[in-house]
Amino acid sequence: MNDSNSTPPWANIRDHRQPENLDEASRKQAIAIGQSQHRHAGCSSQIVIPARLASTRLPEKLLLRATGKTVLQHTYEAALSARRPGGITVAVDCLKLQREVERFGGIAMLTDPELPSGTDRVVAVARGNATADIFVNVQGDEPEILGQTIDQVIELLESDPAADVATMATPIRNRQQLNDPACVKVVCDQSGKALYFSRSPIPYAREWQDELLSSDPPHFLQHIGIYAYRRSFLLELEQLPPSPLERLEKLEQLRFLQAGRQIRVGVIPHAAAGIDTEADYRSFVERYRRAA
Repeated sequence: MNDSNSTPPWANIRDHRQPENLDEASRKQAIAIGQSQHRHAGCSSQIVIPARLASTRLPEKLLLRATGKTVLQHTYEAALSARRPGGITVAVDCLKLQREVERFGGIAMLTDPELPSGTDRVVAVARGNATADIFVNVQGDEPEILGQTIDQVIELLESDPAADVATMATPIRNRQQLNDPACVKVVCDQSGKALYFSRSPIPYAREWQDELLSSDPPHFLQHIGIYAYRRSFLLELEQLPPSPLERLEKLEQLRFLQAGRQIRVGVIPHAAAGIDTEADYRSFVERYRRAA
């Protein structure tokens, strides 16, 4: 991105405003956003939706709009149903996404396009916002995320002063899913603090029985990629280099554990379906149209 100014464009947070070309539905959405932010003005938590234009398996998936709204707008509106956060910032990596957020009445922050991860974009927002104590990372490709899940992950972190991070998990009831390395597993101690995350089946059942999958409480948990971070922890992340376990498993959260940080894990019955492939998107569109 070329810019003749000495100050990079991602250094400035965009103001919340209603562009003149908003359609009526978007104007109503912008009003709802303002009401939500006013209602939560006294809270000390903030949602950040990191948004990157490039996508390997489904190009520019955040801008797909077969429903009449983009995936990013759906995710933003779903996040609005959370009651605890004080507001939402979409941390974008390009002007194209920034314009889309402004079109539907959201707040966009243009971040350095070279940042390597969504967590780094959350850090960028946290660095410029000292009014919130907790920042929740909601992935931009989860248009069906429940507001109560966001509220729950915030409550988890608020309730445990010793924890730096909170996240969520859901039971694994299928052996194929348990053995799938794309499904990240987590094991916890009795208080709900994470002991380890892995792409391998953990805990490993030395003597397998299918009944293990139906146990209650569940033996096997799938990690869900929503995080609540303390601002103080986010500002220290640059001092935590990638750890050996993180490099082996390609899981950023292992860096936190190897550094001795505590991650609190909550369990919910089901996870919202994210959008990674064209088939995922078609399924979402079908569900959306059936519910309309």
